[in-house]
Amino acid sequence: MADAEALEIDALWAEFHNAVNMTSQELAAWLRTSSAGELSEEVPENSGPEQGRGVLSILRKRQMDLTDDDVSLMRDVVDEVTAERELGPRPTVPEPDWRHRLMSLGHDPLRAEE
Repeated sequence: MADAEALEIDALWAEFHNAVNMTSQELAAWLRTSSAGELSEEVPENSGPEQGRGVLSILRKRQMDLTDDDVSLMRDVVDEVTAERELGPRPTVPEPDWRHRLMSLGHDPLRAEE
């Protein structure tokens, strides 16, 4: 059973890193920029949405150090990035907002797929 779980984690790790196409440095900079206000700026560790900070934390970890919460977040992020990419920009979510939402998850839709 443990071998099957390890294979699932391996596959999820690969899917996550395929969906999250920004480096930890790029994501950290984006989260700081996106949460900066005209008159104030968040403390770097608190910058950006909680989900984005979770993605950043995972990017800074080794696969063997993942927690159950990390695995759950990775599944959520893969699902959200996939769904948003399929929907694309739309009248209720214009292109800049759509791209910024994806970037807060660590995915820049303008980056060429590799």
